[in-house]
Amino acid sequence: MRLRGRTLIEKSSSFLIILSAPSGGGKSTILNEILKKADNIDYSVSYTTRAPRGTEQNGVHYHFIDEADFETRIAQGDFLEHAKVFGHSWYGTSISYIQSRLKLGHHVIMDIDVQGTAQISATAVPYVKIFIIPPSMEVLKERLIKRGTDSAEAIQRRLDTAEKELDSIPDYDYLVINDDLDQAADYVMAIIKAEENRVCRYHSPRQEFLQQEKKT
Repeated sequence: MRLRGRTLIEKSSSFLIILSAPSGGGKSTILNEILKKADNIDYSVSYTTRAPRGTEQNGVHYHFIDEADFETRIAQGDFLEHAKVFGHSWYGTSISYIQSRLKLGHHVIMDIDVQGTAQISATAVPYVKIFIIPPSMEVLKERLIKRGTDSAEAIQRRLDTAEKELDSIPDYDYLVINDDLDQAADYVMAIIKAEENRVCRYHSPRQEFLQQEKKT
């Protein structure tokens, strides 16, 4: 890469950006804000066996497939991670798509639960893990109610699950409190920019820095 005629020190700056949050925590909304702000970040469209909700479109929000197709993909090793959520719907991430985007030097952003994140953590794929929470459980409950897609029983089940998911916060690299959407999105962008410049992203910074003097 070059900047104003000068060769930059080479680095591998592409990685997975994993956003996790309790259901209703705002990870999907923040993800959409990030995609508006950056042109080098691609969204990983997950596969799921659940039915579309509201205005969700196949291939845009999720790849909606049946359970037999999902199980076939598991057998073929097509998923980087996969999990059954709330005991009845499968979700999974295509490993071939992830690899293709990273090879192009793009980041890939994805919103997955703590089960999927734990699976990715055990792989060699570079990543940064960000956990998102609202200011309180009360706020989370209000958001779930306002969403209007779940029964009272389903909402309570999601709140119970959220409390368990909070135990996984120490396994993440960063925590963002989603009180104000714009501010939360800015925090996530700042994390991404900082991660791009971690020393581990550079191949041989000292050697390549000294070589620049020889080239000029």
